[in-house]
Amino acid sequence: MSALTDKTVKNAKKEEATYKLVDGGGLNLFVLPTGTKSWRLRYRFDGKEKTLVIGNYPDVSLGEARAAREDAKETLKAGRDPSVVKKVEKLIGKQQTADTFEVIAREWHELQKPHWVARHADDVLDSLVKDVFPIIGKMPIRDIDAPTVLAVLRLVEKRDAKETARRIRQRLSSIVVYAIASGRATQDPAAVVREAMAPMKKGRQPAITDVDKAREMLLAAWKTPSHPVTKLGLRLLVLTAVRPGTLITTPWAEWNRIDEDDPVWQIPAARMKLKLQHKDDEARDHLVPLSSQAAETITVLRSLTGRGPFALPNGRHAHKAMSENALGYLLNRAGYHHKHVPHGFRSTFSTIMNERHPADRQIIDLMLGHTPNDKVEGAYNRAEHLPRRKELAQLWADLILKDMPTADELLHGPRKNLKEVEAVTLEPRARRRGQLSRQ
Repeated sequence: MSALTDKTVKNAKKEEATYKLVDGGGLNLFVLPTGTKSWRLRYRFDGKEKTLVIGNYPDVSLGEARAAREDAKETLKAGRDPSVVKKVEKLIGKQQTADTFEVIAREWHELQKPHWVARHADDVLDSLVKDVFPIIGKMPIRDIDAPTVLAVLRLVEKRDAKETARRIRQRLSSIVVYAIASGRATQDPAAVVREAMAPMKKGRQPAITDVDKAREMLLAAWKTPSHPVTKLGLRLLVLTAVRPGTLITTPWAEWNRIDEDDPVWQIPAARMKLKLQHKDDEARDHLVPLSSQAAETITVLRSLTGRGPFALPNGRHAHKAMSENALGYLLNRAGYHHKHVPHGFRSTFSTIMNERHPADRQIIDLMLGHTPNDKVEGAYNRAEHLPRRKELAQLWADLILKDMPTADELLHGPRKNLKEVEAVTLEPRARRRGQLSRQ
């Protein structure tokens, strides 16, 4: 029987019963009563007659069906069953679809999440969602090579976020190593690119540690156009020397409990930078004595945001906390880009206060939330040296805010004193009285 032609295959019409058109070499086109046309290959393996379903026409053309027939013959020559090989390849194809980078990354994240504090777990996933998934999330993890990884990291570096790029590289490497261990990858391209990343100056984050220069910076920030909540937040960051991430996520519930006569802010251990096993230990809550200036700032801030959940809310979404970038951008606009960062106020406080009060070094460390090494510490006492910490907090506020505007003035501008107000108010009255007497 002669081989089929494209025209014969195309014009084959359905009938009441299934029939077949023979192409040769065991390849047949079955035409079903429904009109479906199915390519099937008849062959013998291990002494038994078997059938390999190749696919339906026109999804599989005559030429493609013949190519599949030749592939099946080669498989038979190699001593393998074409039907079994097809099933395995189909399973492998599904597995590769499931083994995309994003699928494995999320799987890895869920396994690591119980061992991380919530904020860090969120930061890790956010960095992947923002900088990695849009580029390589849909790629099979086996297909990701070193140049691809480097291209992802270069985009982050171009934002002047070299430290972030390094953290992302570490996370990519951990994800691929997990994939290797679970049999879904064979090499770690993120490890290879480590030496190819942009160089970065090592050292502490930039911070101004001279009291006069620090005051100049604050005055510049106060004069820089910005949202009042951001300026008040920066003021509290200076006065409390807490970590920026801790400050901006403060709920009003914490400040609503402050005693007006003895203002001390109690930060739950869960919100502090502590090891996971200490997060639920109430004894490790951090106490922050509030100076009169800090208490005043909170009072003024309450008039702006007191009805919401966060003391320092996001400018666009009141139900979310302020972004730490808001404080950094204010300093940048004030002219301190690469000179001082929000976290740098902790260094400012530590350096200046240690120079002026060297005998209080241990107490200053406590005020910064530093704790002794776990191997040598005894029972943790959150209230240790609290009276002296209150004194130092007020000394610091008086020093750093000398000749500075009050929190109320940051919000409303300078207020005129009583004599100025009386002069402005009485002068028109006196002028009117003089005019009436002349009349």
